[in-house]
Amino acid sequence: MDVEKFTTVIAQAAEEKKGSEIIRIEVGKVSVIADYFVLITAQSRPQARAIAASISETAFIEDIPLRHGEGSGEGSWVVQDYGIVIVHIFLPHERNFYQLENFWIQAPRHAWITGEVGDWEETTALPVARRSSELLAEDDWDEEEDEFEV
Repeated sequence: MDVEKFTTVIAQAAEEKKGSEIIRIEVGKVSVIADYFVLITAQSRPQARAIAASISETAFIEDIPLRHGEGSGEGSWVVQDYGIVIVHIFLPHERNFYQLENFWIQAPRHAWITGEVGDWEETTALPVARRSSELLAEDDWDEEEDEFEV
């Protein structure tokens, strides 16, 4: 399977689990780290884990081995390294905080267009940074645990 087809399969697997704001960044044009990053937003830790599991299962079926994975236990930022493609699944707060789209600003990017037949559309737009107050209500913050409750 070619790398662009693999990014499409990843986006479809994420979309099945209601992943949103799916962006493909062609980091291979500016770095040797991978050919593509695929960034996905999940609305909860269980959803992030479900998206990661769906992508892993799909990659396994396509005989594309997972080289390394991180974050599935915690679930706020899950990384899956398939060598040619590195998948990042974020909760909204983490995606806004780390802003990988901005770090790789010089790399070409495509947004996943959802629908019956999803496809990639070239884009230069970056997601608008959101204030944390828009991401989670104040009462979702647990000061004793120093983390957001989900």
